Order: sequence, then C-alpha cells, then structure tokens
Amino acid sequence: MRDHQPIAVDTLLSHVALFGGLAPTKLAKLAKGTREQRYGKDNIVFQQGDICTGLHVMVFGQVKLSVSSAQGVEKVVDVVQQGQCLDKASIFVDKPYPVSAQTLGNCTLLHISKSVIFDELADDHELVRRVMAGIARRTHQLMLDMESYSLLSGRQRIINYLMSELDESRHGDENVVIELRVRKGVIASRLNLTQEHFSRILHELSELGLIKVDGTRIIIPNVECLNKHKTE
Repeated sequence: MRDHQPIAVDTLLSHVALFGGLAPTKLAKLAKGTREQRYGKDNIVFQQGDICTGLHVMVFGQVKLSVSSAQGVEKVVDVVQQGQCLDKASIFVDKPYPVSAQTLGNCTLLHISKSVIFDELADDHELVRRVMAGIARRTHQLMLDMESYSLLSGRQRIINYLMSELDESRHGDENVVIELRVRKGVIASRLNLTQEHFSRILHELSELGLIKVDGTRIIIPNVECLNKHKTE
C-alpha cells in the first residue's frame, strides 16, 4: 500500500457506535492498544479457524464474512460496513473464528487488542451493555436469516433485500434508484441463492415491470407495488 498520513485513532473510535460517548481518557486507553490496518481489494483480514486476538472495527470500506465447505463452496454470512465490528462474539469465546473475513475493496480497519477491550469492560458497565446488545442484535438477525432461508421464496428474499436498502419514508415513492453497494454474486450468496438464480429472479421482476436493472443500479418504478408483490 502507498504511504499515508497516520490517523487519530482515538478520534475514529469516538465515531464508532460501540464507543461513542466514552470519556477522552478511556478512548485514549483504547487507542494505546489499537493499530491501524489497511488492505486492498480481496485481501484476507482473517481466516475461518484463526485465533481471535482482538476486535476489528471498520473505518472505511466493506468486508464480507463467509464460511466455506470442504469442496470450496462459499456462503456469505454478512457484509460489514463502516462503523461496524467484524465479529464481536469471537473475542469472548476461546475458539477460532467461525467465519473468514475478506475485503470487497480498499479498506481501513482498526484492530483493538483483546486485553485492552477486557480491561475497559471490567471498568465500564455501560460498555458491557453495548457489547451485549450488539451480540444480541446479531443473533436476532441470524434467526431472521434462518427464517428467511427456510420459509421465503427466492423472489421474496430479493424483494425484502431491496426494501431493506430503502428508508421506510421512501416506501411510497416512485422511480427510486438503489445503487448496489456490493457485487451481485455477494448479495446472492448472502440471500442463500446461486448467482444464476439471483439473476433469473431479477430478470423476472424486470419482465413484470417491477424493477429495471442498469448495471449496479436498480430502478424501482413503484416501491409499493414491488413490496406488495412479495405476498403474491
């Protein structure tokens, strides 16, 4: 990677939801155990089976979390965005990472050592509550994903995904444009679909006039009509 200016770690940490509101002295303590990590596209942050040494926080970019079979078939579990943590739960269990983390483009992350996190948790009950809430939200989302894979058709999953990319205030709008933030293949795997099945459903929705596909852009002529169609 090219040379770059050092970043103010404590300032960046203050903008992460998990650490927002912490006193400057506490942020400074965390910063001492934090190192900056910069990656290019398709770089591995950690592999499934690696030992967790700390908490990874996304500053810039996107990282996919995935699992792979012995045959090399990959299943994307999640896509981590700016301000999110890659895998909070792994820091608390004495087991290897259950997923691999790979960048989807140029990325900047912060790695906070496990010992520094534990020291701060021992001294801050509010931070403990935030960490527990984050893990609970992730578990809840995994349960929703399992429900979706088990009970919803591929078309319903794709419509739900598109709706999730919109603010609720736009659910009654027309000619809405969604810019896909990750590759279609990654989205397909995230929805437990093959890329071919994903493309076929997009074509079917286009044929019905519910969407228009223009590269990485999805145009929805009528959001309400698209949302209603998932129950038909």
